[in-house]
This record gives sequence, C-alpha cells and structure tokens, in this order.
Amino acid sequence: MWLLKLHPAPKVDKDLIKAVLPLAAVHTLGNLLTNVSLGAVAVSFTHTIKAMEPFFSVLLSALFLGEAPTLPIVASLVPIVGGVALASASEATFNWNGFLAAMGSNLTFQSRNVFSKKFMGQAKGALDNINLFSVITILSFALLAPVALLKEGLRLTPSALTAAGVANPTAVIQQALAAAVCFHAYQQVSYMILERVSPVTHSIGNCVKRVIVIVASVVVFRNPMGPRSLAGTAIALGGVFLYSQVKRSQNKKLKAA
Repeated sequence: MWLLKLHPAPKVDKDLIKAVLPLAAVHTLGNLLTNVSLGAVAVSFTHTIKAMEPFFSVLLSALFLGEAPTLPIVASLVPIVGGVALASASEATFNWNGFLAAMGSNLTFQSRNVFSKKFMGQAKGALDNINLFSVITILSFALLAPVALLKEGLRLTPSALTAAGVANPTAVIQQALAAAVCFHAYQQVSYMILERVSPVTHSIGNCVKRVIVIVASVVVFRNPMGPRSLAGTAIALGGVFLYSQVKRSQNKKLKAA
C-alpha cells in the first residue's frame, strides 16, 4: 500500500515505534488468546464469552479515558455478565483454558482499543487509522514470527502438510491466505470505525457481529447448544442490545444539552 502510493506512508522513527509497541504487544496477545480459546472450546462459546467486551470497555474507558459509567450503563451490563455465566455453566465444551483465554482476549483487545483511541487523539505524532493499524500489524509480526518459528517451525509448506497427513496441502494454504486477507480487512475496517466512535460504541458493534458468528458456527460446525446455553447466549446478546439503547439515549441527551 505504501510502496504503490495508495496511501501516504507515515514517518517511522524510534519514538513512534516506542509509542506503538505496547499496542502491538496487546494486539498480538489478544489474537493468540482468541485462537487458544477457539482451539479449546466451541466457536459459538468463545464468541459468547467475547460478548462481554462492553464490560471491559466500560471499565478500561473509566480507568484510562476518564469516562465514568452512569448507573443505567452499569445496570445494562448485568444481563451480559449473567448470560455469559449461564452459558458457561451449561456449555458442553467448557474448560478453563478456553474460558480464561477468551476472557484474556477481551481484556487485551479492549486495552488495545482504548489506548489506540487515546493515541489517535494525540495532536503530536498521531497517525490515521490506516497507518496506525499498519504499524501495529508490522510490529506484531516482528514480535510473533521469531517465537512461532522457534516453537513450531514452518508448518505451512506443502511437504510439511503432506507429512502431517493433509490430503490437499494447496487447498489449506489457499484457505489460510484467504483467511489472512479477510481477517486483516476486518481489523482495518474495525480501526476505521474506532477512529470515528468511542471504544464502548465500537465494542457494541463487535457484539452485534458475534450474533452472526455464533449462528454461522452452529450451522457450519454443528456444535450442540443446549437450552440453558442458548438462553445464556440470548440473555448476553440481549444485554448488549439493552446497553446500546442506553448508550444511544445518553448520547442524544448530551447532544441536546
């Protein structure tokens, strides 16, 4: 993108790298924890837990951006937490590794979003959403690549996949590349939105996305969801909707004032 002059490249120096490196670290950790959870429990359950994003967003926004939540906001978070707890208690694939990894990804991703929003608001040395996420991604690659190579080596080569018993290595590599492009595009659009809204509003949008992911995962992977698990997921997502309505009402009052 920078080489083809599709977007102006930022001036990258030691001070910029030092400022963005913590964001890259939590971005890397958030992605790692999400994949650990996806490997340990059902996809639908991981995204049910990640519906708690607004809770972490409210907490971190209060701590680092000075945005103290009102009583209606706090009350709207109760069904989200309660729904996740109910779904966890009845989830067939539940294990602590998957649960704690998903909770950790909530904390790290919302930390990234809050600090990214704070960074975008800085007058000196601020980057636009495209360049900020690009620098984060490059630094994240630099952090993770050595660890991945030392721990696992090159496992996506055709010979390595064939040795592992994969019938069609080319298809796996193509799917991995397609997933990478889609994931990067999703994250970039996510940062475009984050530049325009608060981290809390951003987390609401993410939770709406999870409804689609949960339904799709149940259909594609045929993960069984019992009545209590379905009820817990519905309560959590209903809490997200309630939270969004409370937040919208408060924003209208602020604009009117």
